[in-house]
Amino acid sequence: MLDLNDIAMFVQVVRCGSFAEAARQLGMPPNTVSRRIQQLETQLGTRLMQRSTRKLTLTSAGLGFHERCVGAVDGLLEAGQALMTGSHEPSGRVRVAAPADFFDFFQMQWVTEFLTAHPRVRLDFVLSDAKADLIAEQIDVAFRGGPLRDSGYVGRQILDPRSVGMVASPAYLAARGSPRTLQDLVNHDCVISAHAGGHATWRLVGPNGEEEVQVSGRFSGNTAQALRKAAVAGLGIALLPPVMAKLEVEAGALVPVLPQYQPNGYGLNVLYPSRRQLPLAVSAFIELVIQKMNAADSSPEHQ
Repeated sequence: MLDLNDIAMFVQVVRCGSFAEAARQLGMPPNTVSRRIQQLETQLGTRLMQRSTRKLTLTSAGLGFHERCVGAVDGLLEAGQALMTGSHEPSGRVRVAAPADFFDFFQMQWVTEFLTAHPRVRLDFVLSDAKADLIAEQIDVAFRGGPLRDSGYVGRQILDPRSVGMVASPAYLAARGSPRTLQDLVNHDCVISAHAGGHATWRLVGPNGEEEVQVSGRFSGNTAQALRKAAVAGLGIALLPPVMAKLEVEAGALVPVLPQYQPNGYGLNVLYPSRRQLPLAVSAFIELVIQKMNAADSSPEHQ
């Protein structure tokens, strides 16, 4: 029979990213932790992780085993903590991976409200446009824009991409005119994601279904924030994430362009390592983001 303590130890090693750190937190020698994990692998008849001098990497079997175990282990720990504290109050650290411009559309005041409501929770943000490795970087929950692809993690869309998409400043449209068709974009300056050739392909959904158009411009950038600022400065037409575009349109800094076309796959998604029971602090934070983001988007789909 498998020793549940060894399974909990395996989950802790994955969470810490090393035997040494897991041993420190568990209060035992690193060689003991390593030996217990080896015993677990022997009992299971498979290798769970690849060991190197630099880091631990889960095998495919290890990923699957971790996904099935982490929720149960965390649930047991939370149950014990709830009995000890006499409550079911969310607690602990929540490590969040999000796009670099996350706080351009997610108000810091919402974070303040959350931390005030949950005084035993600590939020640790890792902001980057690079996709985080949830296991290796010990991420509890990640927010990503764009299409939700199969990554081995549990994911769901929390913000529909159907909203404001293409925008430009009033000054740019006054000087260059408004495009009447999608193909008119070929004759306009467009603010695009960084590309060596100075051009990009925009895929949109319009009256005739999914369409695409080749656009070009003299300004490109690798973050949505850079593209937003360039569009506001009048450098061209931009295709922005829905929430960011909506906020700028409401402020009058940008104007919708060809509103019958909407971005394809620009929604916001949430990812987490396991489909099993989430720690209360993690699920509470996910619900906060869903509530605030959907409230910020006034399209009929999110009422």
